[in-house]
This record gives sequence, C-alpha cells and structure tokens, in this order.
Amino acid sequence: MNNKQLALILGAILLIVCGGILITGQTKNSNVQKQPETKANDYRLSGPFTHKNLSIFLIHGKTTTTKTRSFLTLQEALEQKKVVVYETQSVNELAIENLSREDVYVQSGDIVKGGKQDRMMAQDFIVPPKSGRMPIAAFCVEHGRWSGRGNERAGVFSSSADAAVTREIKLAAKSSNSQGAVWENVRLAQDKLSQSVGMRVNSIVSASSLQLSVENTRVQATADSYIKALANIVNRNDDVIGYVFAINGNVNSADVYSSNALFRKLWPKLLKANTVEAIAQLQKETFKPASTDHAKAFLTEAEKPQPSAAKDVTSRVKVVTREDDKNVFFETRDEDQKGAWVHRNYIKKN
Repeated sequence: MNNKQLALILGAILLIVCGGILITGQTKNSNVQKQPETKANDYRLSGPFTHKNLSIFLIHGKTTTTKTRSFLTLQEALEQKKVVVYETQSVNELAIENLSREDVYVQSGDIVKGGKQDRMMAQDFIVPPKSGRMPIAAFCVEHGRWSGRGNERAGVFSSSADAAVTREIKLAAKSSNSQGAVWENVRLAQDKLSQSVGMRVNSIVSASSLQLSVENTRVQATADSYIKALANIVNRNDDVIGYVFAINGNVNSADVYSSNALFRKLWPKLLKANTVEAIAQLQKETFKPASTDHAKAFLTEAEKPQPSAAKDVTSRVKVVTREDDKNVFFETRDEDQKGAWVHRNYIKKN
C-alpha cells in the first residue's frame, strides 16, 4: 500500500468518524429541542365553578401524549390488585411492584393506607409493566405507629383513596423535602379541620393519622356537599386537562395533565383533597372571589423562573422544578415518550 492509498483510507475513516460525531451531536441537540416548554398561554380557562369557599377554574387544552390515556392510577391499580406497595424498614422509602402489563402512574401526595405507618408518596412516579420491586420515596403522615393497625396487614398497603389535603403539606414534601415539616403540617391540618367541623377529627385508633382524620364522619359529611356540587363540571367538555383552584378568593394551586383521560381518572381524588382543604379554611367573613384573570396570571407567573432543579426520579421519569419566592412549579417528564411532559403542578407559596 503506497502513501497515497493510505492517505485516502485514513481520510475516509476520519470522514466517517467525524460524520458519526456530527450525527450524534445533532441527535442530542434534537432531543434538547424536543424537551417540552411550559405554555400556560396556550390554555383556555373556564369558570369559576364555586361552592361555598372553593372555586374551580377548568383548564382546556390539547391531549399531547396518547400513552397517558392508558395509564392506571395508583388507586385503580391497588383496587384491581395489579400493583403491590410494600412496607420496608425505612420511614421514607417503600417498595412498589407492578404486576400488570400497563403503566401505573403514582402522583406526589398520593396517600397509601396501612403498613406500619400511613405514607404519602414523595414524587410523581411511573411504574412500568411487570416491574419487579422498585424503591419509591415516601413521607410518613401518621406519626408514632410502627406496627399493624387493626385488621390491616403490616407488610403491605391496602388502598390509596386520598391525597395530601393542604398546600403546606405538599410544599413540606416537594419543596422542603422535610419529614418534620410534613408531620407538623399534618398536625396543623387536623387542628384546623377540628375547628371547622366542631369536633376533634383525630381518630381514637391512631390520633396522628391524616388518613383517618380525612375519613372522619363529620369531615366526610361536610365534604359531600362540595363534591356533589362540583364533581360533574369536568364532564361538560372532552378537552379539560386540568384545573386551578382558589379558597376564600385566594388562588392556591393547579394541576395539569397531558391527556384528558388521565385528568378525568384523577379528578375525584383531587377534588376530595381540595374540598378537605377548603373545609379546613372555612371562615365566617365574606371574601372577594378570584377571577379567571387571577388564575391565568398565577399559571403564567409560576412558569417564568428558569429551571432551578432537574431530578432523575428513575431512568424514565424526570421532574423539572422552577421556583421563586412566590410560586413553585413542577413538571414531570417521561423519557419513554421522548421527554414529553405528563403532569404539571403549580403551587402558590402564600
């Protein structure tokens, strides 16, 4: 082989290598470009739909991911015995196993009842089909118990019918990441509920259990009127993908999903949690109702900060956070859907 032939071969190799690098680089840039951007201005809001001190503004938009239509919620999966949530020796970590061939969506704030202590899921999580046991972060919402309760099994959790019931509990978990703050805000929620309904809501079975306080008969009876008045508002249109809610005229939080189907599945649990929070804040004074403009401005303002954190919950799930002194915004993305967003959670800090 002469020098000219060698030079041609080396040149061809160099071209292939450089071309490969260039193609790889384009792919990476393409993936970055495909990362979803927050677009509150694309939403259309309707409402408010109000009962007593709770106002709901529905968010209308396009379904952007079809895969989420088939997601099972944690509540559905437990009821259908398609998922098992296991107790562990750690207060802040459980194990979860998906026995089905469907994805299971777990939302931050989902309460699981049973085990050695009731827990609240710490972050959004997608459990893939036939997952085997996977660790999942959690917070205790029942201070003190570390054994089975009544006829409940200590090794597993039986249900997930409720979710975190106050903004302060959510912020303690998602923003502060503090177990102590979660316990303190559970106690405060119990005190406020007790004052609002005129009796102690703490259960004699376990006084510290948030779940059992939510199940209190007077809390449930008070909540029923809210739920009857507001449950069906999401059925009027098939483009509802989320909502903003306000209590006593003050915008509180919002949840938006990438499909109408996923939102509709989660709506009853979300509404119940918001209803309990509204009951905890019942007041005799009149208030000026929040407007659609207030709700829209809240969404827009919460999206403005640059991302302050991007956490890989699993190899599949990433949560991007934007935060300033007024609001915090969490966007859950699914790498199995090319980084498409699945859930957006907006929380007003005060």
